[in-house]
Amino acid sequence: MRSDSRQKLIEVRKYGSSGEPVIVLHGGPGAAGYMQPVAKELGKEFRVYEPFQRESGKERLTVACHVKDINDLIKSYCSRQKPAIVGHSWGAMLALAYAAEYPDNISALALVGCGTFDKASRQQMEKVRNERMTDNIKNHMKRLTEKIEYTDQRLCAMGQLMQKIDSYNLISSGGKIERCDARAHRESWQDMILLQDTDVYPAAFAKITVPVIMIHGTHDPHPGKMIETNLKGHIPQLEYFQLEKCGHYPWLEKAVKDKFYAFLKDWLLLQNKTI
Repeated sequence: MRSDSRQKLIEVRKYGSSGEPVIVLHGGPGAAGYMQPVAKELGKEFRVYEPFQRESGKERLTVACHVKDINDLIKSYCSRQKPAIVGHSWGAMLALAYAAEYPDNISALALVGCGTFDKASRQQMEKVRNERMTDNIKNHMKRLTEKIEYTDQRLCAMGQLMQKIDSYNLISSGGKIERCDARAHRESWQDMILLQDTDVYPAAFAKITVPVIMIHGTHDPHPGKMIETNLKGHIPQLEYFQLEKCGHYPWLEKAVKDKFYAFLKDWLLLQNKTI
């Protein structure tokens, strides 16, 4: 693994020295670093770039800011070959936003545990999470709110708690979040919701022509089939691969970790052969 500061606004970690380029996008937003296990594993077959998405600063963060950063990354590292993008959760949503803006710059999209693009899906996700919320977890969250003064640290702690709710049977609590930015989370997510409320997304995804696949666990509170139905109306080539006994983090699930990696690698290799 190598870190590169060639990007002015974001850090990019690199894995692998051969194969087709793949960009791995973390979720959150504002929760960088936890996709390292996926980036490392893919680095055995591909040249992988793991950007830490832009942090909060003088300018308010928007989806457009993140899309520009991805485009700058591609121009810096992938000028000769179109990369595939593997995005998780918010990162999957960002991958779609990028592909809609620059449909000719990428080779394929793999959406792992993709986030929601309509109110009905978000309501279903919250319903499932609330049903899984034990009194112990509720009390823990309340204590975090009271005891942790700094919002970035609180976001990290909340993320670790939500991982348990969103998962089926974890190998470990791995996939450590290395940087939390609560303001980046708030600003980026608010802009994504605005773009949905003004009917920009998911309609803009009709511009995407490359192969797209959703990889989704049956235990993921993000309602995979509802999200697929919503997206497929704009992305007719969308495929769907379902993982049983799997939550929001397939690479950390005991039952499907190996299956997830094998499928993702094979699918990415297949797309390279058909370009």
